[in-house]
Amino acid sequence: MILVDILAGALILAGAGFFVVGTVGLLRFPDTFCRLHALTKADGLGLALVCLGAALLVGTAGEAARLVLIWLFVALSSATCSHLVARSARADAAAERGM
Repeated sequence: MILVDILAGALILAGAGFFVVGTVGLLRFPDTFCRLHALTKADGLGLALVCLGAALLVGTAGEAARLVLIWLFVALSSATCSHLVARSARADAAAERGM
């Protein structure tokens, strides 16, 4: 049981690390598209690692399934929102160029 707790803690810590890296990318990269790329990739992997670590710690398979569903819904909504933000940024850039 101790090994599972250590593995779960390591996964959650790694996921939190990816969240921090994604946030740094959001603050440091120069344009919207680079920021979106850094944020979506790092946050997607970070959330997957945190959910996997939490799934190791829960008591039942139903709770683990709920964590997987949370991860899937967040992944789908994140991809959709990122696409909409990128489309809007591209439209604004085209409008500025007079296209």
